[in-house]
Amino acid sequence: MLAARSLALCGVALLALSANATARAEDQLAASPENSNDAQDSIVVTAANAGTKTETPLIELPQPIKVISSHQYLSQGAISISDTVKYAAGVLANPYGRDTRVDGFNVRGIDALQFRDGMRDIFSYYASITSDPYNFDRVEIVRGPASVLFGQGSIGGLVNLVSKTPGFETRGEISMVYGSFDRKEALGDVNVALTDNLAIRAVGRVRDADTYIDHVPDDRVMFAPSIRWQPTPDTDIVLTGLYQEDDTGSTSQFLPIVGTFRPNEAYPSGRLGQYAFVGKPGWDRYNGRSLQGGGSITHSFSDAVRLSLKARYIDSNLEYFTHYTDSYTNPTNPFDTDGRTIGLYADASDARMNVFSTDNNLQFTFNTGANIEHKLLVGVDYSWNKVGKRYAGGVETIDLYEIDRDALLTYYPTGPFVYESQKQLGVYVQDQIRFFDRVSVVLGARRDHVTGSSGQKDNATTFRAGIIGEMGAGISPFFSYTESFLPVAGSIQNVDGTIGSPYRPQTGTQFEAGVKWQPAPNTLVTVTAFHIKERNRLLYLAGNATTQSGELTTKGFEVEASHTLPGNFELLANYGYSKLKSEVNTSLDYMPRHTASIWSTKTFGLADAAQLRLGGGVVYSGKSISTSSLWSIVTPSRTTVDALAEINWQSWRFAVNATNLLNNKYYASCLARGDCFVGAPRNVMGTVGYRF
Repeated sequence: MLAARSLALCGVALLALSANATARAEDQLAASPENSNDAQDSIVVTAANAGTKTETPLIELPQPIKVISSHQYLSQGAISISDTVKYAAGVLANPYGRDTRVDGFNVRGIDALQFRDGMRDIFSYYASITSDPYNFDRVEIVRGPASVLFGQGSIGGLVNLVSKTPGFETRGEISMVYGSFDRKEALGDVNVALTDNLAIRAVGRVRDADTYIDHVPDDRVMFAPSIRWQPTPDTDIVLTGLYQEDDTGSTSQFLPIVGTFRPNEAYPSGRLGQYAFVGKPGWDRYNGRSLQGGGSITHSFSDAVRLSLKARYIDSNLEYFTHYTDSYTNPTNPFDTDGRTIGLYADASDARMNVFSTDNNLQFTFNTGANIEHKLLVGVDYSWNKVGKRYAGGVETIDLYEIDRDALLTYYPTGPFVYESQKQLGVYVQDQIRFFDRVSVVLGARRDHVTGSSGQKDNATTFRAGIIGEMGAGISPFFSYTESFLPVAGSIQNVDGTIGSPYRPQTGTQFEAGVKWQPAPNTLVTVTAFHIKERNRLLYLAGNATTQSGELTTKGFEVEASHTLPGNFELLANYGYSKLKSEVNTSLDYMPRHTASIWSTKTFGLADAAQLRLGGGVVYSGKSISTSSLWSIVTPSRTTVDALAEINWQSWRFAVNATNLLNNKYYASCLARGDCFVGAPRNVMGTVGYRF
C-alpha cells in the first residue's frame, strides 16, 4: 500500500508539472468553475439539475433545492461527503459522528440516499467505501420525496454528487496538506485542452493519516481521469473513470452508554474516554477498493430536441473486521457484577458489490401559445446491483478497562459468498410549463418495476405536481406535491420464528408550501413548510422478529438564506425544524428537531495583490431523545465552530482550516438500544497550493 501511495503521489506531481508547461496562466484559471468565486456564487443561487434533470433556475422550481459548490465546502474544511452538507437547512450531517466507513446525512428527520451524477451508487451498508469530496464540482440536496425522477429513494430526500469533468481550457492546481492526527496529503486537479474540442482532466488524492481513535488510520489513494470530446457543436461526449483504495477502520466504536455518557454505578471510578478503541490493533480494519467507469452523450438535434444518455458501472471490494461491546443484551447494565467485564463481539466480513446504472431521456422544448413554453422530458432508466457477503465472528468476555488486546480472538471469512441482487426499470415523464415568463408549473409521473433475487417483485406509480409564480419584487410563492417509494428486500419474521409475507415497499407523500425571495441575482431566501406521510417502515422487534409500521408523519419548516458579493463577501444562514410522530415506533424520536447554521467569509486586499480571506461558521444541533421500554436517553444539544484563514497571492494559496475550533467534546447521538457515538474533536489543516 505504501508503494501504491508513492506511485500515485509521483503521478499527481508529474501530471501537474506536465500541465504547467502548457498552461495559459492565471486568467484561464480564474475562469474555471472550481476556482472562481463569481462562478461558484452563480451556481449556488441560480441553477440546479437535481430537481428536474434539466438546467432550471432555482427561482423557477416549486421546491427547495440546495446547491453547494466545492469552493464552498472545501473552504469550510470538509474532509468527507457528510461534511459538505452541514451548512444546509433541514439537514443533519454526521448524525452518528464522523464515520470513516460510510457517509451519513439526515434530511427532514429521515436518512437520505446518496446519488452520483443522478444515479444511485450505494445499495448496501458496508459493501463500499466513502466518496471523496475533492472529486466533485458540487453537491445538490433535494429535500422531500423525489421518486418521479430518480426511482426508489428516501422519503426525506436525496444527496446528489456532481463529478468534475473536463473543460476546454488548460488549468490546474496542486496542493499539499498537513493537519491534525498526522494528516499528510497531496492533491491535484489538472485540466488540459488538447484541441478546441478535446480535453482531458485528472483529479487525484494521496493521504496518509491517523484519526482521533487510536489504531484507526485514514489512508487513501484516489485517481479520477476523464475525457471530453465535442465532435460537433451539438454533440458532447464525456467518459469518466475512478480508482480509489482506502485503508482505514471504524471511528464508530459503539461504546456502551453506561461507563461513558452515564456513570457505571458498579464501578464508580471507571469511565471510558470518549475516543476509546475497543478492538485489536492490526486486525480491526475497513479496507476497500472501488473501480468505476461511466460516460454520457448529449446531442441536440435542434433547439427544440435534446437527447441525453448516461451510464456507470461500479466494482467494489471491501474487507470489514471490527470489535464492539455487547451493550444491547442489557443496555441499562451491560457489565458483570464487578462492573468491569463485558461481552465483546468480533465480526469479520468480506463484501463484493457490482452496480450498473443507466439513465436516458429526450427533452422537447416547444410552445403551445404565444406565452406558454414547455420543457417536456421523457425518459427511461435501469439499474442492476449485486451484493455478495460472507462472515465470520464470535464473542468473548473482556475487562473493558484493561483490555488484553494480544489475547483477543480473530476470525477470517471463508467459504462462498452469499449474493443478493435487484433490478429496477423505470419510465418517467415530466412537463415544465412556463406561463408569461412569470408562473412555472411542474407535472410528472413515473412507473417502476423492481425485482429481487428472492423472486420478490414490486411495482409503483408515483406522481409530482408543483407551481411557483413571481408576484413582483423578487417574491415567488410555491406549492408542491411529491411521492416516493423504496422497495424493502426480505419477508416478515414472525415472533414464533416462521416467515411471513414479503415486505411491502415503503411509500411516502409530501405536501409543501413556501416562498422564495430573490431581490438580486446573488441573493436567495427560501422559507418552506412541509408535511410528509410515510407508510410501511420496517420495525425490529424482540427475538429478531420484524414487522412493518403503519403511518409515520413528519412535519416541519425551514429557512435558508444566501447572499454573496463576488469575490468579497458571502453569508449563508439556515434553520430547520422537523418533528416525527409514529404511533408504533417511538425510537424514531432520536434525531434533533432543531438544526441551525451560519457561515460567512470576507475578502480583504487589492485584486492585483495578495488577498486575505477570513471565514467562520457555527453549526447547532438540538437535543435528541431515544426511547425504549427500559429507558429514555437524551443526547444534549451541541454547537461547533469552524474557521478559515486564507491568503491568495499570484498563483499561490496558503490556507488554514479548523473544524470544531473550540474542541467541543460531545456525543452526536446516544441510542436507547445501549450505545453512544462521539462527535469529531477539533481538526486543523494547513494547505499550500499552486494554481496554473
